[in-house]
Amino acid sequence: MNLTQHQNLEKLLKPRHLAIIGGRDAEAVVKECARIGFTGQIWPVNPKREKIGGFKCFTSVEDLPEAPDAVYLAIPREAAISTLKRLAEMGAGGVVCYTAGFSEIGAEGKELEKALVSASGDLALVGPNCYGVINYIDKVALWPFPHGGASPGYGAAIITQSGMLSSDLTMSQRSLPFAYMISVGNQSVLRLEDFIDVLCTKPEVKAIGLHIEGVKDISRFSEVALKALEAGVPIVALKTGSSEIGSELTVSHTASLSGSDDLFQALFDRLGIIRVSHPVQLLETLKYLCVAGIPKGKRLVGLTCSGGGATLLADHAEKIGLEFTRPSKKTAKRLTSLLHYTATVSNPLDYTTPIWGIPERVLPVFETMLTDPYDAAIFVQDYPPPELDESKPFYLSDAKSFIDAGNKVRIPSAICCTLPENMDQSTRKMLVENGVAPMQGIHEALEAISSSVWYYGRREAIRKNGIEKLRIKPLSGISTAGIVSTVIDEWEGKKHLLEIGLSVPEGGIADFSEVPEVAEKIGFPVVVKMVGKNLEHKTDAGAIALNLLSCEEVKVAVDRMKKDVEYFDPAAVSEKFLVEKMLERPIAELLVNVRTDPQFGMAMTLAAGGILTELIADAVTILLPTNRNDLENALKSLKISKLFDGFRGGEMIDTEQLVTALLNLVVGVMNPAIGIKEIEINPLFVYKEKVCAVDVLMRIATGTSGAVNNK
Repeated sequence: MNLTQHQNLEKLLKPRHLAIIGGRDAEAVVKECARIGFTGQIWPVNPKREKIGGFKCFTSVEDLPEAPDAVYLAIPREAAISTLKRLAEMGAGGVVCYTAGFSEIGAEGKELEKALVSASGDLALVGPNCYGVINYIDKVALWPFPHGGASPGYGAAIITQSGMLSSDLTMSQRSLPFAYMISVGNQSVLRLEDFIDVLCTKPEVKAIGLHIEGVKDISRFSEVALKALEAGVPIVALKTGSSEIGSELTVSHTASLSGSDDLFQALFDRLGIIRVSHPVQLLETLKYLCVAGIPKGKRLVGLTCSGGGATLLADHAEKIGLEFTRPSKKTAKRLTSLLHYTATVSNPLDYTTPIWGIPERVLPVFETMLTDPYDAAIFVQDYPPPELDESKPFYLSDAKSFIDAGNKVRIPSAICCTLPENMDQSTRKMLVENGVAPMQGIHEALEAISSSVWYYGRREAIRKNGIEKLRIKPLSGISTAGIVSTVIDEWEGKKHLLEIGLSVPEGGIADFSEVPEVAEKIGFPVVVKMVGKNLEHKTDAGAIALNLLSCEEVKVAVDRMKKDVEYFDPAAVSEKFLVEKMLERPIAELLVNVRTDPQFGMAMTLAAGGILTELIADAVTILLPTNRNDLENALKSLKISKLFDGFRGGEMIDTEQLVTALLNLVVGVMNPAIGIKEIEINPLFVYKEKVCAVDVLMRIATGTSGAVNNK
C-alpha cells in the first residue's frame, strides 16, 4: 500500500459520497446505508434504471458530479475491470469490488485479476470477491446483505477473509461493540496487514479481530502487528485451514496461502497475537478486551450466588492458570460479619440467597471482597427470560452492586452467565454502558480473561526485550530460490555442530575392518552406526548397534548391520561406520529441528526426543532469530519440562546452559558460511550441566557461492 492508496483508504472508510454501481446488489447496499444511518450523498450508477433505493441513477461513472470517495462495484467481471480503470483515471478514492470470478476460480481468473490490479492504479481496492466494509462509528455500510451489530462509539475492528463469516459475526447476539467490519476477499491490492496498519491508529478501535486463512507477506504482517502492539491494540486471530481438508478448502476458496499451522502459532506467539479456535471465542475475547480492558495479572476475584457457579469458576480457572487467591484474614473476618451464617468465606465467593437482591446487604459484601488486591473481577449471574421477568429487578440489583463495587477499585470486570443464552439484550447493553463486559459462558469468559492476561505479559516482555528484534525480514533464513540441498552423513553433520559450539559424543569414523580397533581406542561401551546415503533413519534400516562391550561384540554387530541394511535397501550399504562412546542416561531427551520456510524464514521446533517423539504430542515452534527469554518460555511450555525441574526427586538441569547451547545452534544455523538449510538433532541429551547431540540429520545448501543468502 503506497501513500496515495493509504489516503484513499481513509476516504473509503469515511466517505462524503458513495457511488454504488450495479443492479439488485447495488439496491441492497443502498438499503444497508439507510439502515446504518449514512448521511452523505449516494450516487447509484445503472444505465438501465431510473432509480435505485429512491436515488436517481447516473448512466455512467463519467456522469457523476465528482470523483466519489467510495465506490461499491457489483457488476460482471469484465465490466468491473474497465469501470475500475475509469474510476482510477477520475481520481476516485476507494472501491469495494463485490464481483467474483477472479483468482479464486483458477488460472483464467488469475489472469483477469492481474488486469483488475493493473486497472486499479492508486485506488484503495478491497476485494475482489468480498462483501465489503462497515464503519459503525461514522455510519457507513458498503455491504450487500442485511447486517447487524451496534457501536457505543468504540469497539472491535474485525477483518475477515470470509464474506459469510463476517456477515454471521455482525448478526451475533453477544453485544460485542463494533467499530469496523471488513471482508477482504482475494486481497488483490489491499491486504489484512494494510487494514491493521490503518485501524490500529484509530482511538475508537480497542481491539482487532482477524479471521485468517493465509497471509501473503509475513514480513509486512509482522511489522503492522508490532505496530498495533506498540499502540496497545490487542489482536485476536481465528486461523482456519489447520486440518488437511481445511487447508485444501482454504486454497480453493480464496487463493490464499494457508501456511503450516505450527509456523502460524509461532508467528502469533512471537508477535503477541491472541489465538482462538472458534468464532464464539473470537467474539467473547474481543468483547472482554473492548469493554472490560486488559488485566495486568492472573489474580481473580469471583462472586456468585451459587455454590455450583463458584465451583465451575474455580475448576476451569485452575486448568488454564488463573488464580482465585484466598481473601486475606482481615477481609475474611469482615466478610464473616456481613454474610449469612450459611455462607462460607472463599474465593470464588457464594454469597448465598438469603441476602440476594438486597442492595444494603450485597453491596458491602462485594465492596469488602474487592478490597484485597486483584487483577480482574468476575460475577456469575444468569438472567430470567421475559416470561419470568418479575424476578429480574433482584438480579439487576446485584449487578448494580457489582458495578458500584468495581468502580471503586477500577479493575477489568465482567458479569458472566453460566449458559450463553441466559443474558438478554437489554442487560447486555446496560453492562456495556457501565464498562462491564457481558460474558456468555463461564469457560468462554475465563478463556478470554486468560488470553488477555497472556497478551499483557507478552506485550510487556516484547517492550522490555526490544520490539525491533522481533520484526521478521523477508526470507530471514536461506533463500530457497535456485538452491540445491544435500543431506550429509552424520559424521560430517557432527563436525559442523562442533564448529557451532555444541558437544557431540567422543568418536571417530572407521572403515569396516577398522571398527573394532577404533572402538577399543575409544573405550567400551560403544555405539556403532553405518553412515552413508539413504541412511537418514538408521533404526529402521538396522544400521545402529548400542552398548557394545567388547571387540567381539563389535565384529558381530557390524556383520549383522551389513546384512540388515542390504535387506532394507541394497543401495544404502556402506563401508563407513561411526564409532562413538556410549553415553550415560540423560535427565531428558529433546528433539531440536531447524528448518527454512519460504514464507516464515527459519523456525526452530523443540519437542520431546528419543522414543517419546512419536509417542506424545509435545512440541513447540518458534521463529528465528530468537532470544533467551523466548527460548526459556518455549522450553517451559513442553510437558517434559517437568524433568528439567527434578521430577520425582531427580536432578535439576542448568536451564541456562541448555538455552545457551540452543542459542549457539541458532547463530550457527543462520551463519551463511555454513549454509545449513535444515537440521534435526534427535536426541539431544540433556544432563545437569551440559548437553550433547547424540544423533543429527543435516541438509546443506549447495550450488554457486551466491546461492546461500541470509538476508
